[in-house]
Amino acid sequence: MPLDLTSYLVVGLVAAFSTGLTVPIFRAIALHRGVQVLPNERAVHARPTPTLGGGGMFVGFLTALGVAAATGWFPEAFNGTSEPLAILGCGIIAYCVGLVDDLREISAPAKTAGIVLAASVLFRFGVSIIYFRVPFVDPIVVDPGLAYLLTVLWVMGMANAVNFIDGLDGLAAGIVGIGALAFFFYSLRLLEVGLLISTMGPLLLVIVFGICVGFLPYNVHPAQIFMGDGGAILLGALMAASTMAVGGRTPDPFSGQTFFFYAPLVIPLVILGVPIIDTMFAIVRRATRRQGLATADKDHLHHRLMRLGHGHARSVFILWAWTALLSGFVLWPVYNEGSGDAIVPAGVAALGLILFTLFAPGFRRPRET
Repeated sequence: MPLDLTSYLVVGLVAAFSTGLTVPIFRAIALHRGVQVLPNERAVHARPTPTLGGGGMFVGFLTALGVAAATGWFPEAFNGTSEPLAILGCGIIAYCVGLVDDLREISAPAKTAGIVLAASVLFRFGVSIIYFRVPFVDPIVVDPGLAYLLTVLWVMGMANAVNFIDGLDGLAAGIVGIGALAFFFYSLRLLEVGLLISTMGPLLLVIVFGICVGFLPYNVHPAQIFMGDGGAILLGALMAASTMAVGGRTPDPFSGQTFFFYAPLVIPLVILGVPIIDTMFAIVRRATRRQGLATADKDHLHHRLMRLGHGHARSVFILWAWTALLSGFVLWPVYNEGSGDAIVPAGVAALGLILFTLFAPGFRRPRET
């Protein structure tokens, strides 16, 4: 399928600029309404910081999706399909659930119910996991009942993963942005070889990348504004929808003929390995302590990096670097068919990053006399 990258670039720029232009408006609203996150024993920021930054992301999402629909550049995504309604409905519900939590802090069951509703809208209007592929096994056509359950779990998992990792300035937006860009290029490869028909998946991914880019200038350390639950749940839901639109309905294997990438749904698990691993550790940690999943603590990956002696900005850089490394590990074999050499540079880079993570703090410590 011939690809027009210009149309994707324009939509991504629209998402970035519309987000960047409206974030200051939501910052002013948050300051006027007193919607701020105060320093506390669980937080790492030292001063009151306005939240509601997810509002700018939401505007960027709506604007970019509207431009994509109006231009007619993506007929496969908008003509004769209910996918746009699924994406739009899911995004609206996800953002509203997070916004309400930012304004008045709703209970964990109520927030979960809202995320389930967002996932249900996706499933109802045709965005769900239809094919599930296990390495070395033929594609499994998922039963509708099981497809609904998997869709709900996928959206909940992604939303919570982004929410958990949103603990340092620029961390969540950076990781999601890198992951969205990597999966975008993976989906383009699927389009090129004819394994993906609809362009909704890559379109949504470039929108997610754009809104992250537009938000980051206001969120890098020291942050001028936080995305809040409105932004975190929105990003998680959109990433879940886009990965399902790409991987959950691709019956054929595509792996670049190397490694273990037989299942497209494995790809986002690798690319978003940092927040997913952090979420898994959080679930296990809180289960062993007999705490609720929503119980906050300071044992996430970014907190551990800071306890090692890394500063705020360097901790964020390390986790960005891990996401970029995992993304490169995925994309190299996809774009270099028959080449299994990616494991060598990836392994060297991983070793260097591990050494930097463990020993860099010690380089600046004064010697004891």
